[in-house]
Amino acid sequence: MKRLSLLLPVALLAMAGCATTQKADDKQQSAAPIVDAVSGPSGKTARAASAPATVTATATSGGGYLPGDGPGGDTAVNLDSIPDAAPKAEPLHRYANRPYSALGKTYTPLQTTGNYKERGVASWYGKKFHGQRTSIGEIYDMYGMTAAHPTLPIPSYARVTNVATGKSVVVRVNDRGPFLHQRIMDLSYVAAAKLGYINSGSAEVEVESIAVSGTAPVEPPAVKVEPLPPAPVMPIESAGKPTGKIYLQLGAFKSPQGAESLLVRMRSEMGEGSKPLMLYEKQGLTRVHLGPYASEIEARNAASRLEDRLGFKPFMSKH
Repeated sequence: MKRLSLLLPVALLAMAGCATTQKADDKQQSAAPIVDAVSGPSGKTARAASAPATVTATATSGGGYLPGDGPGGDTAVNLDSIPDAAPKAEPLHRYANRPYSALGKTYTPLQTTGNYKERGVASWYGKKFHGQRTSIGEIYDMYGMTAAHPTLPIPSYARVTNVATGKSVVVRVNDRGPFLHQRIMDLSYVAAAKLGYINSGSAEVEVESIAVSGTAPVEPPAVKVEPLPPAPVMPIESAGKPTGKIYLQLGAFKSPQGAESLLVRMRSEMGEGSKPLMLYEKQGLTRVHLGPYASEIEARNAASRLEDRLGFKPFMSKH
C-alpha cells in the first residue's frame, strides 16, 4: 500500500534515475527533495480483494492507528477465513524497483527474492488508505494479505513473524513504505490482525523474503470477492501564470501515483489542523505542496518546525 505507506509508498520517492529535473528555484534550497524513479502504468487492473463474500464476524476494533484510519467502522469480515498470500512467480514491476529517495533518505530496492531477513518494528494501515493506489498502481485493499516495504522487490512475497507470539503470515509486497518512525514494514489491516497487534498499533516482527523458482504460478484458493470502487482521482494543479503564493514542497515525483501516495500518507501523519496538501505539476514532475503561507518568514518557520518531525527540511516554492 500505497501505502506513509501512505503511502505512502509512498509510495510510496537521488540516484541515477532521480538526479534530473531539479530546476534553478529548487537548487537554491537547502532541503532534501523527494524525486522518485517510479513512473508506473496508470489504469492497471487492480488485484482482487481477498475478503469473502459472506461476512460473519465483526472486524476488530481498537486504538492502534492514526486518527481517521482504522479497521473499517461498520465493516464486518471474517478475518480468519482470509488465506495467506500464495507465493508465485511474478515479473518485477518495471519502474517501482529503481533507486529512489523519500523524506531525505535514499533507498535501493533489492532485485532478487529470498536473500533478505530482518527484525524490526512493523505497523499497519487500514481504511484511510483503502482504495488508494499502491506504488505499482494496484488498489490497496485492507482485507488483502499485502504489505509495504522500502526495499523488497515488488511484487514479491515475505513471511512475517510476530516475535512475541510466534504467529506468522505470508504477505505479498506491493507497495513502498514506511518511511517514518524507524519501522521496517507496513502490513495490511487483516495481516496485522492475524499477527495480533491491531490494538497496539505496532509489533516487533521478523521479515523474511520468500524465493520463488520456476514460472508456474501457485494459485491461491478461489474466493468470491466484491470489486473495490475505483480509486478517487486527486486534482493536480498545473503551473501557469505566477501568483506569488508560497508553499513548502515535500516531494517531487515522475509519476502522479507516487505523489498521490505521499500526499495521503503525509495527510495522515500530520493530522487535522495542518495546512492543506495539494498536487502541483511543473516541469514534468508532480509535486506535493503544503500551504499556502502568508509570507516567506511564516513558511521558513514552518519548515524548521517540520524538520524535526519529518527528518528533513521542506523547501519553499512559489507558484
